[in-house]
Amino acid sequence: MSRVPDIVPVTDLRQDAAAVLRRLRGSREPLVITQRGRAAAIMLSPESYERSRQEREVLRLLARGEREISQGKGHSLDSVLREADDLLEGDS
Repeated sequence: MSRVPDIVPVTDLRQDAAAVLRRLRGSREPLVITQRGRAAAIMLSPESYERSRQEREVLRLLARGEREISQGKGHSLDSVLREADDLLEGDS
């Protein structure tokens, strides 16, 4: 069962941006900003944004690895784990 996203109308954001930012900081979930009843933007805390960016990078690397394997290329497990450790340490 999927979770219903937090929704904030753009008028609420305009009227009390500080409260919306406090709400965002207190949650790990994104806020959907609506305008005229439709989603207009998504707001994330800096921590959530960075976590999402790291997850996308890991997925990109996995997809690249899958392509290389299907093309007959490959890397040793040690070199892959070393690259992953370097990536994770560099973003911390």
